[in-house]
Amino acid sequence: MSRKSKNEKKLILREETLQGVLAVLFFAAGLTLIFAAFGRAGSGGTFLYEWLVRFAGVGFYLIPILAFVISAGFLRALRGLFPVKKTIGAFVLFLSGLGMVELIFPMEGGWLGKTLAAPLVELFDIYISIVILAACFVIALLIMFEASIPIASFGIWWKERTEKKVRTKITGLDAEEVGEDPSEESDEDEDGAGQAENVEEKKVKVKNGMEAVVPAFAGKIPARPSWRPYTPPSLSLLEADKGKPGVGDIKANANIIKRTLQNFGIEVEMDEISIGPAVTRYALKPAESVRLSKIVALQRELELALAAHPIRIEAPIPGKSLVGIEIPNTVKATVGLATMLGSAEFASSEKPLLMSLGKDLSGKAHFANLSKMPHTLIAGTTGSGKSVTIHTILTSLLFRNSPDDLKLILIDPKRVELTLYNKIPHLLTPVVTEAKKAILALKWAAKEMDRRYDILESESVRDIQSYHKNIVEPEYKKLEKTAKTKKGDEEAEETTGVEKL
Repeated sequence: MSRKSKNEKKLILREETLQGVLAVLFFAAGLTLIFAAFGRAGSGGTFLYEWLVRFAGVGFYLIPILAFVISAGFLRALRGLFPVKKTIGAFVLFLSGLGMVELIFPMEGGWLGKTLAAPLVELFDIYISIVILAACFVIALLIMFEASIPIASFGIWWKERTEKKVRTKITGLDAEEVGEDPSEESDEDEDGAGQAENVEEKKVKVKNGMEAVVPAFAGKIPARPSWRPYTPPSLSLLEADKGKPGVGDIKANANIIKRTLQNFGIEVEMDEISIGPAVTRYALKPAESVRLSKIVALQRELELALAAHPIRIEAPIPGKSLVGIEIPNTVKATVGLATMLGSAEFASSEKPLLMSLGKDLSGKAHFANLSKMPHTLIAGTTGSGKSVTIHTILTSLLFRNSPDDLKLILIDPKRVELTLYNKIPHLLTPVVTEAKKAILALKWAAKEMDRRYDILESESVRDIQSYHKNIVEPEYKKLEKTAKTKKGDEEAEETTGVEKL
């Protein structure tokens, strides 16, 4: 018994070996059928060819392809990736195709096609049978290529086509002059830079006599101003403040600071203590003869004495004759963006680019105007909060501006930070994740800046706020009055030539 079992184990092939053997057999079978179709496989091949033609009709020519597909499937199975769904889809494609051939061209689908088509014709008649088989054929294609029916793409195309017609009526710009999206990549120019240089610019005569250069990428920019009311998302989507800061023993820390400095010959008097969400600041007043550089040089000694890292020495505190030593809290409180954006200061401000920064040591909310920072660099070590800052800035702008007033180009080479903004209406183009498309988008942005500078220069205004206040708003107040006396909005809009930037 033991010898028999050992022999049986020797005859059993490993799964990987069996898959390799089957892959070779199916590949050889496909080649044999191809040679047989050209009469190059001897008498045996000729007999096999004639029998398969009677069996499958014109579908014979698909059998070698099926054999190659199955062979490739077994080869992929060596890596654990056997395409079962694609193989089943190939068989369904083959069978439904034979059935349609037999129904459209009788006697051309062979015995197999006739066997498939006859029951369907008896049950549903010939036309419905063709519909059923065609549906199976399309489903098999979708399964094989893991594709989807591009109905959504057709809807987007139709919507853009309609918008182009509206723009043509308003600006006089021909629909064919609306350019390509910067997210489309040129096949001829692999480095992406050439396409940006060849972007066509169209000159549009506006009714006030000013010439505006409209780059091709401007196809998705609203060509007319929109003053529709905008309701920002609810603040309930954001998180409020969480937790309370843990500061440890404040008096003990103050004594440690004073004693450590005294050990190095620095006399100080402890002053106010400010508790913030993340750090606690201990203010102290050094003696008149003490140089501030001596206190700053003792940062590591203070970290050792307080068992805290890192500490920050602010010498002096702005606006005060005090030195501040900031110690990280043992438990940090979370500053929620809902609290920041719900504050009276943020709500009452008229600055469109106001963004939230956080809270200071006294718990006061701090905001900054992005328009005062034309070049902003956010830097820091890993985990210092760079991503949180970027999301905070974006959320502040989205809650403050409508899609008609704010358009964004987001570039995210890492593909993990900004892609979640892909479906917001404020985007000028989907989030750019490829370097070539990023170059194209940035070059378009530079051209758009030059175009807007030309408009500001021609209107003798300094910035976009002045342009809107002195040029756009007066014109659209006239437009509102005119619209009341005209039949439609489009007739009223044609009476003005100003462009909202």
